[in-house]
Amino acid sequence: MSDGIMSKAATMEIPISSNGDTGSLPEDDGLEQLPVLLPPLQDLQQVMVSGPNLNETSIVSGGYGGTAEGIIPTSTIKGSGLHQPHPSPAVGGEEVVRGIAVEKFDIVKKWGINTYKCTKQLISERFGRGSRTVDLELETQIELLRETKRKYECVLQLARALTNHFYSLVQTQHALGDAFADLSQKSPELQEEFGYNAETQKLLCKNGETLLGAVNFFVSSINTLVNKTMEDTLMTVKQYETARLEYDAYRTDLEELSMGPRDASTLCRLDAAQSQFQSHKDKYEKLRADVAIKLKFLEENKIKVMHKQLLLFHNAISAYFAGNQQQLEQTLKQFNIKLKTPGAEKPSWLEEQ
Repeated sequence: MSDGIMSKAATMEIPISSNGDTGSLPEDDGLEQLPVLLPPLQDLQQVMVSGPNLNETSIVSGGYGGTAEGIIPTSTIKGSGLHQPHPSPAVGGEEVVRGIAVEKFDIVKKWGINTYKCTKQLISERFGRGSRTVDLELETQIELLRETKRKYECVLQLARALTNHFYSLVQTQHALGDAFADLSQKSPELQEEFGYNAETQKLLCKNGETLLGAVNFFVSSINTLVNKTMEDTLMTVKQYETARLEYDAYRTDLEELSMGPRDASTLCRLDAAQSQFQSHKDKYEKLRADVAIKLKFLEENKIKVMHKQLLLFHNAISAYFAGNQQQLEQTLKQFNIKLKTPGAEKPSWLEEQ
């Protein structure tokens, strides 16, 4: 009941007479007359003249009789709602995307122009209409390297085939030795004959495993020389040949512009062509020097590696087929080759961690 009285009292109109006295309130049986306290007339006149300070007024978030916790100063609302708008992040994002698109377009444009010039130069060389820069000494060394690589790949293929066939032979000897040993136990009348044949096959199997270790080391070294060392040098050679083609393409372009008319636009294009030609010339000369150095070091490395590997291969094969087990083992020690034990082919799970 008290809540209904308070809400009704809060919504009632309080008439004020000209002299500031309160008028008579209408009587209500369900409503007790509440005293209404109004400020004096002078205070009301002063408030009306001066007016409220909007910067200091407050908004009460609670209802009638609410506490001061719900008071929100309007100065805070004014400062937060009337500040200058910041630039939208979408505008900055569009500028970034536009910049990236322009950059990519420039890259594609330069690539297209370069590809066109190089293709034109290549076709001209193929049909004998364009001039080509040739370093006879370097070209001879490059062709010799390619031929050497093809021959070494053939040796590597044959050595791998020998390893596979010899591995099958060793496995067959091992199985044959086990069969002879089993028959030696089950055939008393042929025990001695089966016995020494089993020992012979086991000895051949052991020597064969030693030879396989030497041949596998030979194959691994040749594979590294062919597919890593030589291939790395040939990759530099490919870069050099591409740089040579670009150099000739821009040289031809510069020569064609130099023979044309010398107006303002042509002079600008001529300066740009001169700058691009110089850039590709520097790149071509640098790669030519790199190829020459790599070919020199490759030749020295090839001689050193092959001298060691051919000596190993010869000594191991000779000792095996001569039946000289001590010399075969000494050959592996000489070249620091360690054979894997049967149980050490795969690392343990703890070693893999």
